Amino acid sequence: MARILLGVSGGIAAYKALELARLATLAGHGVRVLMTPTAETFVGRASFEGIVGAPVLTDEFERDPLRGAYPGDPAPEHDPIGHLAVAERADALLVAPATANTLSKLAAGAADSMLTTTFVACTAPRAVAPAMNDRMYADAATQANLATLRDRGVRVIEPETGALASRGEFGAGRLPSPELLLAELESILPAGHRPWDGLRVLVTAGGTREPIDSVRFVGNRSSGRMGLALAAQAARRGAEVTLIAANVAGREAPGVRRIDVETASELGAAVGEEFGRSHVLLMAAAVADFRPARAEGGKIAREGSGGLDLRMEETEDILAAVAAGRSDGQLVIGFAAEHGPEAIERARAKLERKGADAIVFNDVSRSDIGFDADRNEVTIVEGDTETVVEKALKGEVAEAILDRVDAIRAAKGALSP
Repeated sequence: MARILLGVSGGIAAYKALELARLATLAGHGVRVLMTPTAETFVGRASFEGIVGAPVLTDEFERDPLRGAYPGDPAPEHDPIGHLAVAERADALLVAPATANTLSKLAAGAADSMLTTTFVACTAPRAVAPAMNDRMYADAATQANLATLRDRGVRVIEPETGALASRGEFGAGRLPSPELLLAELESILPAGHRPWDGLRVLVTAGGTREPIDSVRFVGNRSSGRMGLALAAQAARRGAEVTLIAANVAGREAPGVRRIDVETASELGAAVGEEFGRSHVLLMAAAVADFRPARAEGGKIAREGSGGLDLRMEETEDILAAVAAGRSDGQLVIGFAAEHGPEAIERARAKLERKGADAIVFNDVSRSDIGFDADRNEVTIVEGDTETVVEKALKGEVAEAILDRVDAIRAAKGALSP
């Protein structure tokens, strides 16, 4: 895979860089880590060294025991200058977190640490992920430094808005998730052969909302995080990915084309429009089975109503419709949120009823997996077989699901794109 250089500067978000290093290593990349001295006050170098299997560098004058090599590479016979050697061999460099202080140095071209010196010497694609208090991020100097870096071709991974490290503070400046950082980093890697190059994948995510009136709706608890993970992992494999997102707040991975919808009918229309050119459909969205038969144009007043009676009607069965109308070589994977001990039987019945190639189900009676959780545990039902994917981060579960998609396509003799 790739040689990734990870620079870690001194912010509290440095702990997320540990998980990023772990995910990149699991993905098969060789990772070297550079830390500023201040970063070591937040995360110890031993933690990174244990994860990536290579020494961490913090001083441009210290000797690199690997002489610039990355895990899996042979070390050169000579003893090169450390910051030049790791920069020369890197396929991409990411600074995460990038503090306001480090950004100012990078924008100025300063070379006063192992991290900044290597950044200046690196000719591979470079990216920075700012992380700081929202007031520091909004400051004119920080924004000017980011603009300078963008003008020089450095990818700036925008921070998220949310709770910040300082107690009670909320705003823009939070470092994105390690999964998203890895996807952003992989998107700037030099193009090479990837296993799903040319494959067109359609993913649905989130939960539909069926209007009662102009402000109220019938919906479900799906956050769309599983669908986002599937889209990200498919893009990582080289696929051309289209994501149909039903009320999804999360951000899609780099390179993923996104279509936003709200209702089941809108989602069905989008799937109908996009499915014909797709090789694989991953129907991870939670589509409402019923909707109000009539939606009021305005807001229903509570006063004097005496209650509210809703007559519900069935929505269209999108999964069954696309499965019935697919062409040879198209794969349809359904998803089901089931509840309780008979979940496997219901999932198998759904597989037969819908005509899909597989059904991926999870037990939503468990609070530790499923809706809006970081982790999931699923069972993939196909034919007479069942594949259990043990509890893991949703990105890792998505990888396992895509591995089964590969196996199903091979078993069906699906043609390569």
